[in-house]
Amino acid sequence: MPLRDQANDVGRIIREGLLHPVFQPILDFRAHAYLGFESLIRGPASSPLHLPEQLFAAARSAGLASALEHACREASLRAFDHLGLPGRLFLNVTPDCLLDDRLMNGETCRLLNELGIAANRVVIELTENQQVTDLPGIHEGLLHFRGRGFQIAIDDLGEGFANLRMWSEVRPEFVKIDKHFIHGIADDRMKYHFVRAMQDLAEICNASIVAEGIERCEDFAFVRDLGIACAQGYFVAGPATSPDRHLSPTVVQALARKQLALSPAGARMATAIDLLRPLPPAPLEASNESVMARFEADTELDVLPVVRGDLPVGLINRHTLFERFARPFHRELYGRASCAQFMDHAPLVVDQQATAQQLATMLALAPKHHLFDGFIITGEGKYLGVGNSHDVMAMITEMQISAARYANPLTQLPGNVPINEHIDRMLAASKDFVVAYLDVDAFKPYNDTYGYRRGDDVIQILGRMICQTVNQDIDFVGHIGGDDFFVVFQSTDWEARCWEIVNRFGEAMSRIGGANCHGHGGYMAENRKGELVSQAWPTLSVGAVRVNSGDCDSHREVAAAVSVAKKEAKKAGRSLPGKLPGGCVFVERRRSGQVEDARLAGSRLKPCSDAAARQRKEECPPIPSSPKVGAEIPPGGTTRESTRTRIV
Repeated sequence: MPLRDQANDVGRIIREGLLHPVFQPILDFRAHAYLGFESLIRGPASSPLHLPEQLFAAARSAGLASALEHACREASLRAFDHLGLPGRLFLNVTPDCLLDDRLMNGETCRLLNELGIAANRVVIELTENQQVTDLPGIHEGLLHFRGRGFQIAIDDLGEGFANLRMWSEVRPEFVKIDKHFIHGIADDRMKYHFVRAMQDLAEICNASIVAEGIERCEDFAFVRDLGIACAQGYFVAGPATSPDRHLSPTVVQALARKQLALSPAGARMATAIDLLRPLPPAPLEASNESVMARFEADTELDVLPVVRGDLPVGLINRHTLFERFARPFHRELYGRASCAQFMDHAPLVVDQQATAQQLATMLALAPKHHLFDGFIITGEGKYLGVGNSHDVMAMITEMQISAARYANPLTQLPGNVPINEHIDRMLAASKDFVVAYLDVDAFKPYNDTYGYRRGDDVIQILGRMICQTVNQDIDFVGHIGGDDFFVVFQSTDWEARCWEIVNRFGEAMSRIGGANCHGHGGYMAENRKGELVSQAWPTLSVGAVRVNSGDCDSHREVAAAVSVAKKEAKKAGRSLPGKLPGGCVFVERRRSGQVEDARLAGSRLKPCSDAAARQRKEECPPIPSSPKVGAEIPPGGTTRESTRTRIV
């Protein structure tokens, strides 16, 4: 199309209001509801400028980019208001147009006032791939908008101008990760590490991450389990002229598929439903006068939720309403108006299954007034009641006290009581899991020779290694006492993680021993008869048992089964003619009720370099292996379900 024709078409589209906004939802994992909607623009359906790429390219060529952006903002705001969409509106703004007079001179604020949209519901999303030449000007412009209540988002992190410098200087409330890093993240270790690094930076900067471009269920679940706050993409919902306010059944099912959550004390994880305070809400059509009457009738009522049907849309603060009505003639002017006029249109909304830690994080990142207003609790997006920040802090304090009461004083890891409680939780939930019992071999001679301080160092080193190696989001680590540790694995690569702990412990003991090592991994010390003999250097024995749903009825049965596996691991280690820093893992692959029969049937030793260990080694920094010593113990059982042991 000739340049002149393009300019004419773009001008006509702007003049005649032929822009059509579509809205794509942004899911908040913590609330199990939509945080808001991003506005995307389409041109006339029958025009070559229907798609935004062609439309904005033509506008730039014709010198109408700023005019088009201004028209897009107005069309988006009017459509957002007309549809009555809940939550926030994400408006795309390019850096070049951020300082446009029509955006800076208050025209947008006047439009918001006309439509009754609060500024704190609008997120200015810096977008487009273009070089920023006036970063100080951009920074000054963003301060201008923040001062008026707007929030800021950086789009396409990792692409174009949205680099780390922009992030560090702008300090946005939201950071959107480019879809390149999200698509296929469940199968790509490199993308995982990139996103994890961005997530760590977001936590430091008090920003919420939005993962864009989610199209697969696997990526959706992976991003959710990483702890990322929000998700956007076709799996969640595609752009639509009139988007559905409810989550699709597919998304609801995907959100429900979760691992069993961990708690510091091993007890049931406290969630928002435990803080629920039932409170009849006000309907959106209620008048300010009727809301005022409720506040006057109940002196203990500080906030009042507002709903449209059964969906929460706002929150009215008692003091804010009283302050407004105290002004001359305000009660007469606004008493019969809708209560939506004075409500907070962007309240903090959480799902009933949100954990106490998630609630605390959301309150810490949210604007300060939410600490006083509290939050709305929903179930499947529908209003249930309210909660307050004081109860959240009390709950977390109680959990921390409970965790400290049952923690091991040396490592601060959960002790026997929370270990047993967590296993019983897993059994009650009919979850499949793996238990591992880790015990240091030859620890007593080492402790007697080098003193309890050196012995405590070894125990603390092992505790840290275990915590660093497991997935602390889903794997439970406990300290039974002394040199005995316990892990309840939900990670699918649990076996590789066990071997990594063994390898790392062996290398750590080698470094600690240094010049004190004698012969093959030992040291010279007195035995009980006072004779100077070579003592074996401490190694690690791990017994592991897979527990399937229905195998056991209580933690006692699980403990008995894994104790047998641990004894088999120690026995296999003693069978070798020599010892080097490292250890042994005994994996019982039968049902836990048949462990004793499996032990009597014999076991099979295999080299350390199996597929699981190789897979784990690829995912983690390489750890040098100690040389193998001795011959392989002759195999016992040979069936697929037989037990097997390997030696490092």
